[in-house]
Amino acid sequence: GRSLGAQLRRVMRIGGRNQASRAPGSPADRRHDGRPGDVGGRCGGAHGSGSGYLPGTAAAGVPSLANAAVPQRDSGGKKRILMLISDTGGGHRASAQALEAALKELYPNQLEISIVDIWTQYSPWPFNTCVAGYAFLQKRQALWWFTYHWSCFLPTREATTAWAKMSGTVELFQQCLGKYDPDLIVSLHPLTQDLPIRAMKANGKVVPFVTVVTDLASAHPHWFDKRVDRCFVPSTSLLRMAKYRGLSDEQLRLYGLPIRPTFWQAPKAKELTKRALGLRADMQTVLVVGGGDGVGGLGTIVEEIAALAVDELPGQVQVVVVCGRNHVLRKRLAKTRWPKEVRVSVHGFITQMSDFMAASDVIVTKAGPGTIAEANARALPIMLSSFLPGQEAGNVDYVTSGGFGVYRKKPKRIARGVISWLADPVLLATMSANSLRAARPLATYQIANDIGSMLCSASQLMPNVLPPSAAAATPPPLAV
Repeated sequence: GRSLGAQLRRVMRIGGRNQASRAPGSPADRRHDGRPGDVGGRCGGAHGSGSGYLPGTAAAGVPSLANAAVPQRDSGGKKRILMLISDTGGGHRASAQALEAALKELYPNQLEISIVDIWTQYSPWPFNTCVAGYAFLQKRQALWWFTYHWSCFLPTREATTAWAKMSGTVELFQQCLGKYDPDLIVSLHPLTQDLPIRAMKANGKVVPFVTVVTDLASAHPHWFDKRVDRCFVPSTSLLRMAKYRGLSDEQLRLYGLPIRPTFWQAPKAKELTKRALGLRADMQTVLVVGGGDGVGGLGTIVEEIAALAVDELPGQVQVVVVCGRNHVLRKRLAKTRWPKEVRVSVHGFITQMSDFMAASDVIVTKAGPGTIAEANARALPIMLSSFLPGQEAGNVDYVTSGGFGVYRKKPKRIARGVISWLADPVLLATMSANSLRAARPLATYQIANDIGSMLCSASQLMPNVLPPSAAAATPPPLAV
């Protein structure tokens, strides 16, 4: 019931409290500390050990590179790759870690890879509070819609960029690039193109700069910067958008979305996987997830599916719900006394998502790009329960037009759709086949191979055999 202005002021206060409570050198500030090459390693950020200032920046309070602790360049002959992300949602880091794993597999002992949340660790307030702001906004869709479209509108987009530049963000980004001294930079977030490229050029060392788009079917304009050397897109709709934004055929590659290593290989038999997870092998399984933060009205959805399963498919359905970091919901559902005609298994944040998807017959999820791509790899029909306006809106059409899912907003309609699929084996099999047809099981390898070949000799370890079900669906390197 608050006004839009009041909610925006609350976002700013959240960021201000978080920043004020984290003194330089405090445990919170050190939690990502690690040498370059550590996944999530901290660069030093605005609270680095350097005490000097760049000429002309002292008034802005921008620490300089003069006394920054720059790693020794001798890294055993390995080439350095710096991956830039922001932890606004888990997908950007998950994609970066997937690419890191593929690069190390294809180019063993040849690369030193660092993943850095550059906005949190290297930008001034309020820009270093974007993670907390994202968590706040994604639960308030009207406010998210306003913020997203504000950032897409050219005049306000340019004004926000100018504000970030005047606050000393470029100089702080120069520190990050100077410290890691990369031979190649990979951007996996829409806000890690423009200013990092400016910082790279200001440092005087220009290296290959690559963008890996981690949205699926719709994307923010900031993803597409004509100055990059290469841009990897996951879908034909984003290929068209990239061309509209001025990127050339030579810059673009269409492979798919990077997904986690556990999804690269075919799963074990469904019955074996169910038993290993403590599930009934003789029951159909519905997997209900809401992202790392457990958003999307999971509790009501689970209750409606369970109730309808009791009425229409008694004793035949088990529901697995993944609550993520929503501890309150997990405790509430775990304490619920469910009817004996349905089984409900409640989990918090899990690491075996590939196994849980392999054990399932249907997934209910928000329209996050990573979850959709991973569900495709496991041939799952998808019931979309929510989406973020703007960046995830195109994912709804991607799922529905592909014939492997639908979008339903109300929990009762979600439950009705899921139970009707389970009751129709022919329909379920058709949707499963369509989902697998949309999978890109080698996309992570293909992207990693292209990136690695920009620094090293072409890898001889690149898999060249596709599963028969995916071979016909995998696109060429560039679709024009």
